Amino acid sequence: LLARAIHETSGRRPDRFVGVNCSAIPEALLESEFFGYKRGAFTDARADRAGLLEEADGGTLFLDEISEMPLKLQAKLLRVVQEKEFRRIGDTRTRAVDLRVISATNRDLAAEVAAGRFREDLFYRLQVVALWVPPLRERREDVLPLAGHYLARYATSAGVQVPRIGSTARAWLMRQRWPGNIRELQNALQRALLAAGPATKLEREHFD
Repeated sequence: LLARAIHETSGRRPDRFVGVNCSAIPEALLESEFFGYKRGAFTDARADRAGLLEEADGGTLFLDEISEMPLKLQAKLLRVVQEKEFRRIGDTRTRAVDLRVISATNRDLAAEVAAGRFREDLFYRLQVVALWVPPLRERREDVLPLAGHYLARYATSAGVQVPRIGSTARAWLMRQRWPGNIRELQNALQRALLAAGPATKLEREHFD
């Protein structure tokens, strides 16, 4: 949410915001997903395909859970960050790319560098500006605004009226410690929306 807010308030807003969860893509597919490929580069490459770098050209590439990125791919990403260029797999043509890279992690990257699990040169290239986001339990003033934001999104996606958050639900939301942070809050709201059915107001019982 913070990465998207940075994109939306910048001069790159007219271009794409491309978010990637580095832990969700199988390691064998990471390189082709990022860089794209030329037809014939490997068995299933039946046509040219642009990768995520080209999709984000002019805009923002958000790398969530970057600590999960394999070292081999980290080295190739370093070249993109430094030189603003890359090659598709199987291609001889170098392509220029202009994008902002924002990365996020729930690990201590300095400790990951010391342990040899993250490249030191990439770490310093990425850490131009570091924003530390406190856990949700330490910024409770954000709980209800975030709940309203995501509830409206989920209700609109489901094609139902956006319910109000009743007083018992608000009190319950504020009491929780949210060890899973915003993802846990999102899950709780989705469950409550399903439990509420046609109700126009969420209350405490909908979160059971």
